[in-house]
Order: sequence, then structure tokens, then C-alpha cells
Amino acid sequence: MIDFRYHLVSIVAVFLALAIGIVLGSTELQGPAFSLLDKTTSKLQSELGQVSSQRDAAQQQATEGELYAEAVEPAVLRDLLTGHRLLIVTEPGAQTSVVSGITTAAAHAGATVTGEINLQPKFFDTSGAAQDSLNQTTLDVAQTAGIQLDTSATYQQQAAQVIASEILTASSGLAGSRPASDQGASTGAATMLQAYAASQFLSTSGKPATPTTLAVVVTPQNAPSDGGADQLDQVLIPLVQELAAKSAATVVVGSSTGSGAGSPIALLRSNTVSSQASTVDDADLAAGQTVAMQALAVELAGGKAGSYGFTANGASAIAPSPVPTPSASASATPTPSTKKASR
Repeated sequence: MIDFRYHLVSIVAVFLALAIGIVLGSTELQGPAFSLLDKTTSKLQSELGQVSSQRDAAQQQATEGELYAEAVEPAVLRDLLTGHRLLIVTEPGAQTSVVSGITTAAAHAGATVTGEINLQPKFFDTSGAAQDSLNQTTLDVAQTAGIQLDTSATYQQQAAQVIASEILTASSGLAGSRPASDQGASTGAATMLQAYAASQFLSTSGKPATPTTLAVVVTPQNAPSDGGADQLDQVLIPLVQELAAKSAATVVVGSSTGSGAGSPIALLRSNTVSSQASTVDDADLAAGQTVAMQALAVELAGGKAGSYGFTANGASAIAPSPVPTPSASASATPTPSTKKASR
């Protein structure tokens, strides 16, 4: 049986061993071992300094590159989308800096951003009460507008069908006919948006009820941190399908750090809808915002949708090649049949 005396002796032995080790260790460290450790530490400190310098240089280059992209954007995009109007659709969590950057780039390209439709979390809620409310709102609006709903679609897709049908058009008649500011908002579209807003499925800013040829969807920055299923992802594909089908061109944009595996952009690129709408994964940067406008121009000219940005995020190219020109986009918008045939 182990008694208190045994424990006491054991504790004394442990402390004695520690004391002996400290004495021996301090004596040994004054010799070759200490010299080796000192040299190793100096080497590691030198390597850390070099890496820090490289990091600082890379950050400086990135900053200068961003400033250059901002400086040349007006010249690169000049008259590329003249006469067109653009609607911005945001999902919950979309970065405001991306939205403002897209707005600025559109202005440089000669397009007019009519307004924003900001989808709210309730739009993506799959609970019974939220679904019933969304379904009833859509049925009421569709009946008033005379829209035949796709009965095989989800409630979110049906809502997207109504929104796209009331606002977007692939007709080239809007471009170049008269200034976008002179084109009034559709009464039916305004009533539709008010109905969804009253039920808290979306909010709006600007004049998003104005008939529009182009659409840009701004996705959230990151995939869910817990690795779980993202309700936004489940709705994104049918949402983009409806916008792309009704518009002359649609682009989906995200951020450079938030478009990796599991992100909305990654999901879209793995789906067949990627052949109907372009994606840009670095729209938090001036270069990506410029590319988003170029991608719209490519589609307007009858070109194929593309995946642009960082190859690490699944992009197939940094930007469209050859670079679109005003004569091939703004003044030569394809008819709906030409656009679909090219895809």
C-alpha cells in the first residue's frame, strides 16, 4: 500500500532531479550547445527579416497595381456599354465595397445603374411559414402581371422568374434609343417590388423598377465558416438562370479572398448555368470590376460567358480575350435569338 511517506519521498526526488538538471544544463549551455543555439537563432531571425521584407514589397506592389487599375479603368471601359442600363442584385452579406466598385465601373463604361434589389434572409428561408408567404406573394403578383409561373420550380425560382420578367429585357431596343434617365420605371415592376418588400423578402434602393438590359449579382464574401450547407447557394443557381434568361447579359461577382472552394462563385462555376452567365471572382479589386463590365460586353456582342479572375478560384482566364471594344458591344447588341444561339 502506498502511504504519505512514499509520496513525500517521490516529490523530493523529483525536485532533486530538476535541480541537478538545471545545474548541469546551465553548465553545458555555456559551451558548444549555447553557441549552436545562438547561431540558429540568429539565422532564423535573418530569414524572418527577409520574408518580412518580401511580404512588404509584395503588398506595396499590390497597392500600386490597384492604384494603376483604378487610374486606367475609365479609359479601358470608355463607351463599352453606352446606352445600356444595369440592375444590381445583392445577396445577404454582399460587400458594399464591391457594389460601389461595380457602380463606378458601370459609369465609366457608359452604362446607367438604375438601382439595387437587396435580397433579404427571409427570401432564402425554407421554413414553412416563410415559404407560404413567398408563394402567396408570388402568386398574387404573377396573377396581376399575367405571368405564367413554372409550376415545377421552387418558390424562390418562381419569385426570381417574376422579378426578372418584370424588369429585365434582352431587347436591343433600349440601347441607343434615348438616354437611360429618360426611360421611366415600369408601374407593374414597381408594384411587384413593393409587394415583395412589404413581406420583407427584399429591399430596394434607387429605381430598380426601370426596364433594364443588364444584371450583376453580387454574392457574399465567404462560404459558411462551419462548413454547413449554405441556403444562399441553393437559391443562387435558379436565381441566376432566371436573370440570364431574361436579360441581354448577366454577370455574377464575388471577392478574391471569398471565392474559393465551397463559395457561391465556386458552386456556380461547377454548374451548367456557368454557360449562361459569366463569373468574376475578384470584383473587390478595380481590375475585377473592369473585367465584370468587359464580360457583359462580350455577352452583348454574342460571345460566350466566361469564368474570370484567379485560377486558384477556378477561373479559366484573368479577363476576356480578345478585349471587347465599344463597336462590338454597345452599338451591336444582339437580339434575344442571336444571344441564345451563341450559347
